[in-house]
Amino acid sequence: MIATARPSNTDVVSRIAQYNAGREPERLAVKYEAMSRDPFVFMRGTAHLFWEDWHARHGIPDDAPSVWATGDLHLENVGSFRGDNRLVYFDLNDFDESALAPAPWEIARFVTSVHVAAESLGVGGREATTLARTFLEAYGSALTDGKARWVERAIATGMVRELLERVKGRTREALLDARTSLRRGGRQLRVDGRKVLTLGRREAAAVVAALEKHTRGEPEPRFYDALDVGRRVAGTASLGLLRYVVLVRGTGSPDGNWLLDLKEAHASPLASFLPQPGCWRNEADRTIGIQRRMQAICPALLHPLRIGDRWFVLRELQPTEDRLALEHWHGKLRRLRKVMITIGHLVAWAQLRSASRDGAATIDELIAYGRRRNWQRDLLRAAKAYSAIVERDWRRFKQEIPSLAGSLG
Repeated sequence: MIATARPSNTDVVSRIAQYNAGREPERLAVKYEAMSRDPFVFMRGTAHLFWEDWHARHGIPDDAPSVWATGDLHLENVGSFRGDNRLVYFDLNDFDESALAPAPWEIARFVTSVHVAAESLGVGGREATTLARTFLEAYGSALTDGKARWVERAIATGMVRELLERVKGRTREALLDARTSLRRGGRQLRVDGRKVLTLGRREAAAVVAALEKHTRGEPEPRFYDALDVGRRVAGTASLGLLRYVVLVRGTGSPDGNWLLDLKEAHASPLASFLPQPGCWRNEADRTIGIQRRMQAICPALLHPLRIGDRWFVLRELQPTEDRLALEHWHGKLRRLRKVMITIGHLVAWAQLRSASRDGAATIDELIAYGRRRNWQRDLLRAAKAYSAIVERDWRRFKQEIPSLAGSLG
């Protein structure tokens, strides 16, 4: 790797403000407040800092295969969801920052997240290193196997199985009852100021018109008839970008209604440091295209959609979506180690599944890389060192948050 200095602009608060410039103030304030509470949440909200620093410190490796990467791999970007075949899976689930990248870069972000999250999980430094090594060993082993598999409830173990058992009984009707209110036989969104915010008539009309145009050629266009639209608050990194929740007719009102998520697509900060194939028409097309390559089964209704001059990712809002409750490891390190093994396998399977596509390494090259172990020691050391930088940057951000929040008006 080529060792270089940190970016010349070392004021972390200025870098964060510059990256988030132009985002909606109300939801951006929510993002900043969340980031100030915990260094792991801070890391989740600042993938751009990680890639700027990682590239500047380590350069582009000339001896590692290129893979399709999520671009923001960390402990909470895995979870449960219902695939378009209506079965529930556990898989990588965030592709906003996805790009073609060196394999160790994706791995380094995850290992760094293990160390950053250790304190909030009640895990010591030595235990965090053990978990990181477990992940790396599982990743290398799954690459060496050379076969892309997947996780569903029948074969899941430990905390992953507990999650899939917990969500299997959730229904779309229960989600509707939680997120909407019945009035005169019809439903409308609950605007609670926490998950859903009010939306102006003009903006709502633009969303409805775009959805109608997009679904005009669908076999059942009435399924997408919009009944209500609100601004959605969800996630961390994307807060401040435009995002909507849309209540649609579905198979009929009131209990056949569906909820859709419309999330503004943005450029990947990872992609800016690396050559990328010109196979995507827009950022939503990139996000969905890479997701389809990397996941075994994708969620239903996954499509790019244009509203004005912006592109959005359209998908179903599901009752079975959830993240691991990692804090429930109950002091038993083996429970967390099982999670590390599962995630290591998922990452390797996703890379194998998307191999040989538009510049990505072949399966044989990935198998050979999995057999190598010389890169793992250096990566472990570098990721642990960078976790200390994340902690330092978080403390600086926490001190400056009042002035930063004040600038949002």
